[in-house]
Amino acid sequence: MRQKTQVELNLGTGTRGEAPNTAAQEVEASAAGASLERPAVAGPSMEAVVERENLKKALAQVKRNKGTAGVDGMTVDELPAYLKEHWLTIRAQLLDGTYKPQPVRRVEIPKASGGLRPLGIPTVLDRFIQQAVMQVLQADWDGTFSEASFGFRPTRSAHQAVERAQTYIASGHAVVVDIDLEKFFDRVNHDILMGLVAKRVADKRLLKLIRGFLTAGVMEGGLVSPTEEGTPQGGPLSPLLSNLMLDVLDKELEKRGHRFVRYADDCNVYVRSQKAGERVMAGIEKFLAKRLKLKVNKAKSAVAKPSVRKFLGFSFTWEQPPRRRIAPQAVARFKAKVRELTRRTGGRSLAQSVKELSVYLKGWRGYFGFCQTPSVLRALDEWIRRRLRAVVWKQWKRGPARFAELRRRGVGRVLAAKTASSPRGPWRLANSPALNMALPIALFGSLGLVSIAAQRTA
Repeated sequence: MRQKTQVELNLGTGTRGEAPNTAAQEVEASAAGASLERPAVAGPSMEAVVERENLKKALAQVKRNKGTAGVDGMTVDELPAYLKEHWLTIRAQLLDGTYKPQPVRRVEIPKASGGLRPLGIPTVLDRFIQQAVMQVLQADWDGTFSEASFGFRPTRSAHQAVERAQTYIASGHAVVVDIDLEKFFDRVNHDILMGLVAKRVADKRLLKLIRGFLTAGVMEGGLVSPTEEGTPQGGPLSPLLSNLMLDVLDKELEKRGHRFVRYADDCNVYVRSQKAGERVMAGIEKFLAKRLKLKVNKAKSAVAKPSVRKFLGFSFTWEQPPRRRIAPQAVARFKAKVRELTRRTGGRSLAQSVKELSVYLKGWRGYFGFCQTPSVLRALDEWIRRRLRAVVWKQWKRGPARFAELRRRGVGRVLAAKTASSPRGPWRLANSPALNMALPIALFGSLGLVSIAAQRTA
């Protein structure tokens, strides 16, 4: 505890930085000059970034987020001691505009829709500094963002976005213009983005630092490649910068009087007819290409009824008023994950499987319990129990062992013998009277199996 206090105290010590040098002042001149509006005359400063309370908050958040090491191998647990020793030097570099971010480490994670999503993992130190910058910028910018923007914003959530979409559909805007931006985070134009930042930030040191994070490069296979476009997913600053970029789209949609909802790069516009939707789609494509140099992914975008599209894992029923339902793709991913968590492995008991599975089910229920189709949740509960019964049946392996287990669990001799000798597969037998009797709902409840149909949010 004493060491932690010393680290936090060190974060607030040191002399005030000198005025930014001439080179730092000129770094963003071209980006700001390209802006359609005059550059900011005030706004966030580097002094606010390195302010003690802001740094304490940033350090606590980085610790909560955990995450893997960057290219330098430093872990989150090692960061406080490193800051204790080096913070005064780092602070001076930030204040005189000479701090240089390190390249990000390239990793790939599976996408929910298939394929791999590239992430750029900054070093732990850079994550800490990004978090401190993000907190200052977000406090200054968030109040200016659109009411229709819900992603990565304080006090806003995906559930609120889905609910807003539902109100538009209920009001008669029963056609959705579902816009998917093609590789948005990889395609963000740095000059356009920095021009937008320069409208809000006058401090040249801060502008130089933000561009430094964008252009730090990517290390892959021991080699560093330059990053000439994109804002790497994996750093705390990226979501806020994406909101700044797409706020331009939000303001244009507002100017045109559209009803829309945006969550990060997922944007839905609600109109009254197919013809109107196609006209809106064409207009948005043209605007994005001309103003932000972004492309719409035509294969994943569409003008359609909301009941056949998904938004943040949800869809809507066709009736009026519409109800929230879980999108079929989300149900398929759920089942695939449950199968993965319950696959038969040597030596793992039913109780152990249920314990691991319940952690996932609790989180899934917390999000998808927001649906308004409880029958689907009840059906998935039944499917989970059937899946577990099938796994147990496989673990019992052969007829004599299966017969003995059924008898031990109270199944009559004739029924136990008939079931144990059945040629049917585990999935079919998992729904049989014998297995329902031997492995009843109450048993799963006593083992702590979470019911996703219980305690729904709405």
